Amino acid sequence: MRIEVNGRSHDDEPRPGQCLRTYLRERGWFGVKKGCDAGDCGACTVHVDGEPVHSCLYPAFRADGRTVTTVEGLASPDGELHPVQRRFLDAQGFQCGFCTAGFLMTTAALTDDQLTDLPRAFKGNLCRCTGYRAIEDAVRGVRHVEEPSAGESVGRNLPAPAGPQVVTGTARYTFDVDVPGLLHMKLLRSPHAHARITSIDTSAALRVPGVHAVFTHHDAPERHYSTARHEHPEEDPADTRLLDDTVRYIGQRVAAVVADSEAAAEEGCRRITVVYDIAPAVLDPEEAMLPGAPVVHDKDPSTARISRPHANVVGEAHGEIGDVEAGFAEADAVYEETFRTQRVQHASLETHGAVAWLDEAGRLTVRTSSQTPFLTRRALCALFDLPPEQVRVVAGRVGGGFGGKQEMLVEDIVALAVLRLRRPVKLEYTRAEQFYGATTRHPFTVRVKAGARRDGTLTALQLRVVSDTGAYGNHGPAVMFHSVGESTAMYRAPHKKVDAYSVYTHTVPAGAFRGYGLGQVLFAVESALDELARQLGLDPVGFKARNIIGPGDSMLTPGGHEEDLHIASYGFDQCVSIVRRAQAEPCDPAPDGWLVGEGAALAMIATGPPGGHIADARAALLPDGGFDLAVGTAEFGNGTTTVHRQIAAGELATTVDRITVRQSDTDVVRHDTGAFASTGTVVAGKATLRAARALADLLLDFAAAHLRVARADCRLAEEAVLHPGGRLPLKELYAAARSVGVECAADGHFGGTPRSVAFNAQWFRVAVDPGTGEIRILRSVHAADAGKVMNPMQCRGQVEGGVAQALGATLFENVRLDARGEVETAAFRRYRLPQYADIPRTEVHFMETTDAIGPLGAKSMSESPFNPVAPALANALRDATGVRFRELPLTRDRVWRELDASRRSPRPPGSP
Repeated sequence: MRIEVNGRSHDDEPRPGQCLRTYLRERGWFGVKKGCDAGDCGACTVHVDGEPVHSCLYPAFRADGRTVTTVEGLASPDGELHPVQRRFLDAQGFQCGFCTAGFLMTTAALTDDQLTDLPRAFKGNLCRCTGYRAIEDAVRGVRHVEEPSAGESVGRNLPAPAGPQVVTGTARYTFDVDVPGLLHMKLLRSPHAHARITSIDTSAALRVPGVHAVFTHHDAPERHYSTARHEHPEEDPADTRLLDDTVRYIGQRVAAVVADSEAAAEEGCRRITVVYDIAPAVLDPEEAMLPGAPVVHDKDPSTARISRPHANVVGEAHGEIGDVEAGFAEADAVYEETFRTQRVQHASLETHGAVAWLDEAGRLTVRTSSQTPFLTRRALCALFDLPPEQVRVVAGRVGGGFGGKQEMLVEDIVALAVLRLRRPVKLEYTRAEQFYGATTRHPFTVRVKAGARRDGTLTALQLRVVSDTGAYGNHGPAVMFHSVGESTAMYRAPHKKVDAYSVYTHTVPAGAFRGYGLGQVLFAVESALDELARQLGLDPVGFKARNIIGPGDSMLTPGGHEEDLHIASYGFDQCVSIVRRAQAEPCDPAPDGWLVGEGAALAMIATGPPGGHIADARAALLPDGGFDLAVGTAEFGNGTTTVHRQIAAGELATTVDRITVRQSDTDVVRHDTGAFASTGTVVAGKATLRAARALADLLLDFAAAHLRVARADCRLAEEAVLHPGGRLPLKELYAAARSVGVECAADGHFGGTPRSVAFNAQWFRVAVDPGTGEIRILRSVHAADAGKVMNPMQCRGQVEGGVAQALGATLFENVRLDARGEVETAAFRRYRLPQYADIPRTEVHFMETTDAIGPLGAKSMSESPFNPVAPALANALRDATGVRFRELPLTRDRVWRELDASRRSPRPPGSP
């Protein structure tokens, strides 16, 4: 058998049943990605004799005698980029880049006729990050990238440093490495929602050829911990054991098999015999809090950090400002309703996984798809009693995160195997495991009650919030606390009350997800205030604008005032003006017979988590006159690498291409809490700013002393220090400093406090087919107050991606469970991710503000665009149909049923 791949001949036989994707990757063609295993995402697209195929479905033996081209072979033999690769670079048609090779290979094969119908052309390719606009611009040849220039970096559309590697397939993600002697791990998972393991027999598994070891709860450390990764781990419940003798949801890991191949490991899992003592399970959070309900975690609340274990309440918040009953009594109108949001999967195209080994010095080295490498190292050290210097954790380029990789879900079990076997071990989740073995967005039930006077003044706001954290608490309390924070602080009302509960159930655990609980509660609050305004006969946008928090107001919530949280710049008024302008502008007509409406929602979010978020950076001059920047935060499409280079280049009067960034490696820099809570620009960026400024000062001080001129007469310029006598090249400055033992390097640190707030507004005009329930978005407008925008092109992509992801959660995404608690939607084709054809272009407007806290006036903008989308669409749907939709997702069948019910039982005019 012979297959020609990118001009190179391979004559080795594939394994029986092997797909072309694994065949290619095993031979070093890592540009071919694994995203779904089922031909749903297109990340593995290659050309076979010039025709695009999904290589995960294409049997390797069928490529015998054929020519295969992967993304690595798309460029010419002399290295000239293919026109499609060049266009994706010029438009920056990617974020994390994991899907980019698939889009490139699909696009390169499109005919002129196919290019006229991109929704059909891209029906086999998924992107979770971009919202597809940047991809369309790349295909159409729209250029967004600007050329770099010295000292003029911030505020410009400068390209991502890894762009050339992304489009050529040479960017290295977690598993794009060749590790000699690698063993493979597979997990046996629980078929029961709640049971105790009474016996487990691994003898048959150990007899499978190629199996090296089977690990069970007998091999696991006794200590409990949280899979959540936070700077202060004591804030999370310690309810997880690496392998437990009690299983609490269908899909929980029971045993791990390590073998020479994945096939042998899977066969080993099939041969393990487990005897379970099945126990009653509770799947509904309200039922879980009732007396007599099955207890999910029977643990000591003081050591496990669980609020009320026997009531299944992992965390709760109760507080009142003023007297809400008095506030409702003085209101002229009161609206009260219950709203529900569903489970949503993060669906990052790179699944969870890690590969680990012992280096030459015997140190444990873990390469992982993680947003928190430093916190993961800390957790592994605590779990296995290892000193920090004996553990290195590094994240390559991460293929999407969205909060889902702010967990330790794989690194612990892989580390256990490596430490026991002293061999390299790899664990890579399948797409199905990502659905039932990782985490989801928290489902929420929110009872909201709001009252206002006839003139539109809010008098009272009350919330009862129940969040389903699933079988483990990991992020449960923190998400619950955050959900009722900015959602209640953003509106002025003299009387506010909150009762919130994070509740255990025997279901797949929930975790960190973009917005961190705020979007779920804002769906309820923004919908309720829209309805309250309608009861009063007021314009909903004007009503909200009247009551919104102002620049001089304190941010009071029923949980108290966070002293380090400030309105350091204010753009809410500008956001409202953008909505007003959109309302006044004409829009494309709807089809005949369709109902048309518009709606808006507002959102506010803190630019970092409470309690501190640490970032360290180090900037250094290199011998060639370039610079090295070491930062801890990970890159997963959030664009922090680009922004950090821009900040440093501006301070060092150089071009971004002369700054090399090393990142997300615990050997690189002292500490970084991680890339979550939208802190990449605000926190790590501020550490970068301080490091670059300190280095600039050091260089100028040394140059002045070396040249014997006044410090004030020296200034940095591209590749030199300018002084009255001419220019001192940086290469010479480096050599001079080294000759006298001066290190040309400086550190920067920021602890994440004080914090500011970012503001967003979303507006939709929609059309609804009353006969089918189909929703068509006629126009989408988003106003974002991101402070000083570091990179408009990139920030716009974050907003568009956030809106697109939120539209998926609003319109159709839903992790469904059956009556036993088992996930029914463990594949993309059953789950329904947004495709190219589903997402409208969103018009993005940035407000003109400069933040007093963020680096160079910047604020965060990764999570916040997600939050106002669902209520804005629900408000537009209410405007079009007269029906208030209280549950997500707004699927076509749900919309049709509600409309049909309203026709059968019409409500009086003005009623909710």
